[in-house]
Amino acid sequence: MSNRQTKTDVILIGAGIMSATLGSLLKELVPDWEITVFEKLANAGEESSNEWNNAGTGHAALCELNYTVEKPDGSIDISKAINVNEQFQVSRQFWSYLVDSNLIRNPQDFIMPLPHMSLVQGEQNVSFLKRRYEAMSNNPLFQGMEFSDNPEKLMEWIPLIMQERTSNEPIAATKIDSGTDVNFGALTRMMFDHLKSKNVEIKYKHSVNNMKRTRDGSWELKVQNLDSGTVERHTAKFVFIGGGGGSLHLLQKSGIPEGKHIGGFPVSGLFMVCNNPDIVAQHHAKVYGKAPVGAPPMSVPHLDTRFIDNKKSLLFGPFAGFSPKFLKTGSVFDLITSVKPNNLVTMLASGAKNVPLTKYLIQQVMLSKEKRMEELREFVPNAKSEDWDLLVAGQRVQVIKDTPAGKGTLQFGTEVISAADGSIAALLGASPGASTAVSVMLEVMNRCFPQYMKEWEPKIKEMIPSYGVSLLKKPELIREIHASTARTLGLGEKELQLAR
Repeated sequence: MSNRQTKTDVILIGAGIMSATLGSLLKELVPDWEITVFEKLANAGEESSNEWNNAGTGHAALCELNYTVEKPDGSIDISKAINVNEQFQVSRQFWSYLVDSNLIRNPQDFIMPLPHMSLVQGEQNVSFLKRRYEAMSNNPLFQGMEFSDNPEKLMEWIPLIMQERTSNEPIAATKIDSGTDVNFGALTRMMFDHLKSKNVEIKYKHSVNNMKRTRDGSWELKVQNLDSGTVERHTAKFVFIGGGGGSLHLLQKSGIPEGKHIGGFPVSGLFMVCNNPDIVAQHHAKVYGKAPVGAPPMSVPHLDTRFIDNKKSLLFGPFAGFSPKFLKTGSVFDLITSVKPNNLVTMLASGAKNVPLTKYLIQQVMLSKEKRMEELREFVPNAKSEDWDLLVAGQRVQVIKDTPAGKGTLQFGTEVISAADGSIAALLGASPGASTAVSVMLEVMNRCFPQYMKEWEPKIKEMIPSYGVSLLKKPELIREIHASTARTLGLGEKELQLAR
């Protein structure tokens, strides 16, 4: 064991998109603060942020039907869709600032324009989609959305999906050209390259094993060098835990009261990947359907064009699975060791409430490749088994906590947990995750650095012009942001036309 001890201003645990974003924001606001990053793996963006471990959708609620809920009177509540879209606009503005400032380059390496579509079948679902379209298309955030239930028009939009479709069931889709495919792995690596050039110390193959408060209110972390086996102690005034599924265990080790009575439920994902370039070339969109009854929101089926390593790919999924690991590179003991005396009742209550979910996950795990192909054929009727391979994607840990709705409520969003004094914060949860990273990290800063926010505000507004403003009340600002970010990020003429 080493007796080496170092002090720094900020420690970021995990080299994913969240730590990359928080580090980049802080380096612009307070360049003289010292920042150290610890990552268990050998490179940045290798777990949840990796391009093969998530859907790569720029989540802006353009196509995701689970963000728009049908109310008892038949009207469509789009408030969550508005919130998610506004958060994505914040991310686009910050990414544009990084490109304009030459802090990262070649935006086409991490973001590409791609139509986002919703597709439904059956009279009831078509009616729902039409009402959703009517509620959203008049909103300036969703300008340019189209609806069609005409098979000829749908053949133009999605030929691969419409070819050889024999069902007489009504079918309809919405399409909006301002959608994006985002390679969060590439973006994460770019941002860490930038941070390294700003003298941020990034320690790969270093695992944070424990942490405790010191007398002066700082945090002392026990960190193991996985190559040498030596253990070092690092102290910081502020710690951010951005370790994906691994964040829950570290939050528990912190001992802060806010981390008690919180559990996690891991869900793994699998995708089918097309290995036939001729088929890949026939599809150009992200097409989201409706989740089956009893399926969790993250299991909404979608057929996605992806751009990875400058190559066009086609993925279908996700198929849910279960593993007790909290990370793809984690341990089979992750789930059981996360159960503590303070969250045992919460976890048991959640288990009792979520029997249908457990049953659904077991069914998904047991699916053969041919059964998965049958689900794919709901989207691509003539899909052939030899043209598709199975890919294991990332692990997502859904937050379980006590809420006004009851004990052991399973949450499907992103949660920030922070100490009352703002000295430590952790990010838990899943979708919309990476797409809203900038908004989430601004929330972390508001909670943990309230004494600096007024001083930082002018610079934040330079980076994010809409900061502190409701875009919904400023249609002209929406058009301005759409146009400027589309131009900087190279998102195409269609979006620039929509912004005019």
